[in-house]
Amino acid sequence: MTKPRDATLVFLVKKHEGKITEICLAMKKRGFGVNRWNGVGGKVESQDKTIEDAAKRETQEEIDVLANDLEKVAELSFYFPHNAAWNQMVHIYFSQNWDGEPKESEEMRPKWFSVNKLPYKDMWPDDIFWLPKVLKGELLKGMFKFGENDVILDKKITVVDKL
Repeated sequence: MTKPRDATLVFLVKKHEGKITEICLAMKKRGFGVNRWNGVGGKVESQDKTIEDAAKRETQEEIDVLANDLEKVAELSFYFPHNAAWNQMVHIYFSQNWDGEPKESEEMRPKWFSVNKLPYKDMWPDDIFWLPKVLKGELLKGMFKFGENDVILDKKITVVDKL
């Protein structure tokens, strides 16, 4: 398999007594992942000096928030044998500190969810396997291979000490 392109995913999170209690998801209104709740993010572009710069830029573009203090929580590779152009290595971050309030854009409609009531049935099918782990504080590396109609053909998730 060829090396997938780098992409980012950012989740704004709120904590209470040291535990994440709320997470901001955004409904994708167009393009790849349309009609699914997800974090905000996208491709790393040539103008981005770092992957973190890309994560901050995408967060600002998609929900009008400047994410500060990004905390990397996972690196997940996604492979689509039926469409290799979709292959990506997603660098996933949490941010507890941001400027502005999430606002709807042409691409995304943000909404806060309790971590106990996440809309997994309206999210990517892989999310249920890794998101609960990072919400509990685990750092992960993983791989998901998708078939047609977003069926998971293969998966591997490893808890790591650092990313």
